[in-house]
Amino acid sequence: MNGSRNSVNQLAIAPRFLILPLLLLCLPSRAAAQSEADWSRTAKALTGSVFANSSTDNLRELCDQVGPRVTGTEAYEKASHWALERFRALGIKDVHLESFSIPNGWARGWAQSQVYSPIQRRLHMESVSWAPSTPRGGVTGEIIVVDDLSPKELRAKAEQIKDRVVLLDTEHAFAEGFNKTYPLLNASYGLLKNLGARGLVLNDSVPNQVPGDWLDVDNGKAEIQRLPIAEIGMEDYKLLRRLREQGPVTIGFEYQNQISGPTQVSNVVAQIQGKANPEEWIVIGGHLDSWDLATGCQDNGTGASMVLEAAKAIAALPFAPRRSLRFVLWTGEEPGLLGSKAYIKQHAQELSKCVAVLNSDNGAGHPKGWKVEGRKDLKQALVPIASHYLKDLSADGISMEVTFDSDHGPFLLHGIPALDLWVDDEEYEKVHHKPSDTFDKVDPIFFKTDTTILTVTAYLLAEMPQPIAPHLNHAAVGEILRKSELEQYLIAHGDWTP
Repeated sequence: MNGSRNSVNQLAIAPRFLILPLLLLCLPSRAAAQSEADWSRTAKALTGSVFANSSTDNLRELCDQVGPRVTGTEAYEKASHWALERFRALGIKDVHLESFSIPNGWARGWAQSQVYSPIQRRLHMESVSWAPSTPRGGVTGEIIVVDDLSPKELRAKAEQIKDRVVLLDTEHAFAEGFNKTYPLLNASYGLLKNLGARGLVLNDSVPNQVPGDWLDVDNGKAEIQRLPIAEIGMEDYKLLRRLREQGPVTIGFEYQNQISGPTQVSNVVAQIQGKANPEEWIVIGGHLDSWDLATGCQDNGTGASMVLEAAKAIAALPFAPRRSLRFVLWTGEEPGLLGSKAYIKQHAQELSKCVAVLNSDNGAGHPKGWKVEGRKDLKQALVPIASHYLKDLSADGISMEVTFDSDHGPFLLHGIPALDLWVDDEEYEKVHHKPSDTFDKVDPIFFKTDTTILTVTAYLLAEMPQPIAPHLNHAAVGEILRKSELEQYLIAHGDWTP
């Protein structure tokens, strides 16, 4: 990282953020009181604007009319141009696409599967993302159940794996948690291919044969997987396990996906120029892409629409805030945070001026507050804002949980203060990556409340005289990753070098 802000030693300055309720550092008392009064009035105006002038109309249109939005497809292109027009309609002058290339575009085709013996029965199965099409005529073979993905164990079963379909026992394979097991899963694709496996089948864990749990299996680079990989409904998986206890089981599956090769994709960006420190900027983001088995309403039509509504409320103010605000709708979050990673690379020379990133990708649930991604200094600095402005919205909570499951992640790795909107995700989890993720699952009051939290927090961070927290250096970020047990996962994913 660049600049003196990036020293972990500067964390010692954090307590002074608590001396004044609104972080008005080094200002005369009269100026501080005036600014506090101005901010309170503006925060109330923004809250009223969101509740009175915003609506779920954009969300409904995005989900019901634009529909599923897989990165690299015509459907996503339609969504990105839809978003451009929505931003422009707000009167924001700087609205544009920022494009980059991914190795492969991918779109789901048809799929079919069945048990051939000892019974004949149709199976509920779908391709996972960025998986290659099966050979013509499909994949057929006796199943072998695998519960340990370590290379040593897989090689020990080489003769059993050859010419068979591998059925992964996820309950045992992932007993130590996803972050610890994922590196083994990611490495297993090539090894299974080399050992002669005909395909890999992963089970879903939601009742009623609902597919979706494994749609985010990927290597984070939009590269095509090494062998056919499918996901199977929970009840069908249990059937195959019961049959396998009685003797050999043969299954077959075939699917044809559309793979386009190198493809241009785009983030959608709208910027409001700051009035006093325009060179400093804050990102307010949510991903626009979705999976395709539903319309991606909670994941992440809500987040994308919140960003649009936040831009609408702030653009309507009679004055711009101190710093610039960049409203970004990311592409490629689902196949591996592709849009936010590309943005980091494209803006590498100015990252030292990025004050913070605010991310919304947990659906529209009962508000809790913000996740500060393991940073004690950021938590301390946020307390005055949360207690003064967000408490009445039931959003004064601050979580120290560290996550790398959305587009705040690449910013976190560069030491940039990252805030991830924290809501009750119980209802979100019920529809996450499922065909049931539709507009009717969204509570409009929660949606507007969460939008208000995003809007008010973004405005205040843009108005504060000093940045809310410093950038961390590489070593300090690494310490956060080690404590949260994310380091090995990110190394395996190619995102982190100690």
